[in-house]
Amino acid sequence: MAKKLAVIGAGLMGSGIAQVSAQAGWDVMLRDVTDEALARGTDGIKTSYDKFVSKGKLAAADAEAALARITTTTDLDAVADADVVVEAVFEKIEVKREIFAALDKLAGEHAVLASNTSAIPITKIAAATERPERVVGTHFFSPVPMMALCELVRGHKTSDETLALAREFAESVGKTCVVVNRDVAGFVTTRLISALVVEAAKLHESGVASAEDIDTACRLGFGHAMGPLATADLTGVDILLHATENIYTESRDGKFAPPESMRRMVDAGDLGRKSGQGFYEH
Repeated sequence: MAKKLAVIGAGLMGSGIAQVSAQAGWDVMLRDVTDEALARGTDGIKTSYDKFVSKGKLAAADAEAALARITTTTDLDAVADADVVVEAVFEKIEVKREIFAALDKLAGEHAVLASNTSAIPITKIAAATERPERVVGTHFFSPVPMMALCELVRGHKTSDETLALAREFAESVGKTCVVVNRDVAGFVTTRLISALVVEAAKLHESGVASAEDIDTACRLGFGHAMGPLATADLTGVDILLHATENIYTESRDGKFAPPESMRRMVDAGDLGRKSGQGFYEH
């Protein structure tokens, strides 16, 4: 019998997690608050499957079967039968705590409750439940079907069993896992990219070098596949700004304090690729 996964949030991350899980044989319930959001999510999944089929990376029959394993709902009660629940909503602690408080009442006793947060401490999220030992971080990377990494984050009370089950799930959908043993804000990956983006943005803001030259220095000097400012545009300048602010609030470490230029970019709607303008014009 296929295992059952519930994904809360049908945005880019949530639909991506649903896509790779269904393709790996999981029965997936994708939940969002509106039918419109669910339609956008499933349309994106179908489009992605079609691209893989057209490139010969996925058989049409397999794509059709995977799509059939995904159901949608606006009813949070539907998590009751899930073995694993992954929350993938906006990076706001109040929103996540509200969801986890509800999941605590609705999900099965032995379900793994996972958050896809990239920066918020898992312990803060788990504290909204009466079973913090069953809460874990499963930080996937966008675009989920293309990115091989999943960062597993142990909260202060996450049990060994929960961590092992989270690893089993992530590896079953084709991801390589790294484990964060101490629940610091931003974990490993977001702390590293945030510090690099903040420093790159400061160098750009002060006129030390152009965005192009800063990114070229990182690509050719350090062997990075993409420079930090291009990464910010791809991820979303607003997303990285919010992540760095979360880390700075928790750590009070100045290297995570974003420069004013990033704040003004977000104020102006220059969010990167999704808006057509960020550190680069797209």
